[in-house]
Amino acid sequence: SQYSAVDTNPLSVYIMQPIWNKIIKIVPLWIAPNLLTFSGFVMILVNYFLISFYDWDYTASGTSPGLVPTWVWLFSAFTTFCAYALDSIDGKHARRTQSSTPLGELFDHGLDSWATSIFVLSFFSVCSRDNGKTGVSVYTMYIYLSIVLFNFMCSHWEKYNTGVLFLPWGYDISQVVLIAAYLLTGALGVEVWQKPFLFGYYITDALVILLIGFSLFLSFPQTLYNIHRAHLKKTLKNDSLYEGLLPLVSPLLLFVLLTVWVVLSPSNILAKQPRLFLWMVGVAFSNVICKVIICQMSNTQPERFHWFLFPLALVVYAAISGLLGWTEEAVLAVLTALVTAAHVHFGVCVGRQLSEHLNIYIFSLKKRVQE
Repeated sequence: SQYSAVDTNPLSVYIMQPIWNKIIKIVPLWIAPNLLTFSGFVMILVNYFLISFYDWDYTASGTSPGLVPTWVWLFSAFTTFCAYALDSIDGKHARRTQSSTPLGELFDHGLDSWATSIFVLSFFSVCSRDNGKTGVSVYTMYIYLSIVLFNFMCSHWEKYNTGVLFLPWGYDISQVVLIAAYLLTGALGVEVWQKPFLFGYYITDALVILLIGFSLFLSFPQTLYNIHRAHLKKTLKNDSLYEGLLPLVSPLLLFVLLTVWVVLSPSNILAKQPRLFLWMVGVAFSNVICKVIICQMSNTQPERFHWFLFPLALVVYAAISGLLGWTEEAVLAVLTALVTAAHVHFGVCVGRQLSEHLNIYIFSLKKRVQE
């Protein structure tokens, strides 16, 4: 299906797009667009692992400000800007080099679905977890991450039903806020997040309220409205309500299972290993969404239950029934490693199949020689 996307965000249209149009001119024409997409993703990963190294359990900013060196925050601002820029120009560059392909679209959105959670997880190091005085509780982090992923899912669920990707307003705003937050932290230190800034509220409170407001009162109603409008115009891709709602089944079940684990875990797994648990949430979610994106691009019906729900249900049952006992953390670590490996393997396989099918290279504009 032909790719179509609509962007109505004034920040994007009037400020960012003109900047991207200038930046794109310095990209050499021989560079493959997927290379831009992938470079941006690698920068996000490097930044995430760098922050994790200094702040594994999300306490550095709260208990010992200065534990994360200033250069790390400035590097975060730099990598976030680069990733944002690369993600914004890859499509333009593809059109410029006449190399737009379904592989590129899948590569872009697939990596975005994973990057979304990594952005959020890196940012949590800025505000630090609750230490009784300041910070955000690990449960707030979990809800915050879930809302961001829910938003991402809505955009692609909407595209699955309407055939058009309405770019969520939250994307550009969140990227600019992230970059500003890192610069602020680099300039003033993490202490800036630990002083009330308005009426006894902290900046982090304001950001959480903004996020929830954006999601529930802007993005989600907009999604429903766009689907409703397509229904009235009779341009919906799926006739039955069942087919239209099918892509939501796996992500919602995934969220239910994870939440049950968080709430009923005997060893309080989220508080013990927030970084591992939230990383696993992001990866599992990304895999579920990638399958929806593939179905939407190939006009096929998504499977009712994603395979990952079965092992996860087993682990959650074993954990909350006390079967795992003291091994709960170890089991989470193994599960996280397996899910991450499975997701990477899935991505490599799909990329290979598509590059063979379309007879193109993933990271090069050279044409494949027909066998």
